[in-house]
Amino acid sequence: MKAASAVKKLYPYQERDINILFEKIATLPQHSRILYQLPTGGGKTVVFSEIAKRFIETSGSKVMILTHRAELCRQTAITLKNSGVQNAIINSKSKKADPKSDCYVAMIETLKNRIKSKKIQTQNIGLVIIDEAHHNSFRKLLGNFKNAFVIGVTATPFSSDVSVPMNVHYNELVTGENIQSLIDGGFLAKPMSHAYEVELNTLKTGIHGDYTVSSSNELYSSPAMLKLLLEAYESKVKGSKTLIFNNGIDTSLKVAEFFSDAGIPIKHLDNHTPNEERKEILKWFKKTKGAVLTSVSILTTGFDEPTVQAVILNRATTSVTLYHQMIGRGARRLASKNNFTIIDIGNNIQRFGQWHEPVDWKFVFENPADYAAQLQYHTSSGSAVQSHAISAELRARFPNTLEMAFDIEGNLQDVAAHHLKPKRVIQFSIRQQALMCLENAETLSEALALAEALAPEIEWRVKQYVKAIDKASKNYKDWLIEDYNDRLQRLIKKLFHSPVLQKVAG
Repeated sequence: MKAASAVKKLYPYQERDINILFEKIATLPQHSRILYQLPTGGGKTVVFSEIAKRFIETSGSKVMILTHRAELCRQTAITLKNSGVQNAIINSKSKKADPKSDCYVAMIETLKNRIKSKKIQTQNIGLVIIDEAHHNSFRKLLGNFKNAFVIGVTATPFSSDVSVPMNVHYNELVTGENIQSLIDGGFLAKPMSHAYEVELNTLKTGIHGDYTVSSSNELYSSPAMLKLLLEAYESKVKGSKTLIFNNGIDTSLKVAEFFSDAGIPIKHLDNHTPNEERKEILKWFKKTKGAVLTSVSILTTGFDEPTVQAVILNRATTSVTLYHQMIGRGARRLASKNNFTIIDIGNNIQRFGQWHEPVDWKFVFENPADYAAQLQYHTSSGSAVQSHAISAELRARFPNTLEMAFDIEGNLQDVAAHHLKPKRVIQFSIRQQALMCLENAETLSEALALAEALAPEIEWRVKQYVKAIDKASKNYKDWLIEDYNDRLQRLIKKLFHSPVLQKVAG
């Protein structure tokens, strides 16, 4: 046990929240469950370690702390020890709980197996603390703690499974300081955000509601997206210690290769990286000035490197929790670091709002279905041109094109505002697709073949145009499609043979 002088002093907002939570423990029934929210970087582990310490001192009962990753187990055990709490980690090597320990730290599956084999007794546990409580895997174990008060801790009190909302398992929510207040108080760094709106309509959602790895790899590994990423890095944060978050290993490896070829110090890390290699990479990242670390599914929790100066979201996500976790990796405040930079290449800020904007978490907790519907709306209508999905096969034929979509309705509104004729929109559309064909072809025949491949997209655009101008006869639509294709072919030939026009097109 460490001396009291080694215990980290609590901030006023942490002390206030601890007092509120102990008031709940004192006044609510024994089996009550409270959810506590505090932003990433606010010191949740310090708070619940102090709660564990005071509970043990005042009640004489033991405390069980549940985490979902081995790394979080180790970090929690260290923080508890620094707070003066004698604790033991329950892992695969634990034959039974150490009776001398006042507090146990365990991963969910390990504890489940130990309880099943009767190697862990839960009757004498008076308080259960659940870290990262938005993960639903914990709920199946809570029935084993018949005599315990439960405190769940999370930065985002919104369930990872919308079918199992958090207000089903917790009686009420206690909210801590919000992000903006922590920034104003000097506890978190101030963000500077740069958002790049990109076309995401080739992304597909999986069974858990987030975008699939395969569709993300296909989009973010394309030459156009790699080029955009490098340009964003070089124009906004070049030379800064930077974390890049990706949704797929293939993408992250290509990012590492692309940046390395550009002379940028970069390494790749994912959840398959051997432990010793991972330690060496993190050591390199810590010591190397201007280092870049590109990663997948590994640094969103349990990673704390305060010297990070920039975070790049090189992915889209529908998870508000993941959004906050990724950005939070750069928010640590240092005497030499008052600000950090966020680069969003996934329309995430558009979807969730600025990271530091206050969120009504009580509304989210009490009305999870309404909040989920809001997120679904922003996901499906993140931009005006995403209602029409371009097939992955067609998208793959235009790897050098960043934006394939075209907003017919929006362009019609623009030309009307400038007192131009509606047919100008068709001209704009034809020119955009001609340039697309040229930037993805080396020969004229290849460019013309790409124009033919655009037939389904051309038909869709013409239908939208005809509908919008209330000229919906089939004959007019068929004529316009034929005329559109003919003009597209002629413009491609004209641009291809004109060096001046090619230069303008580029």
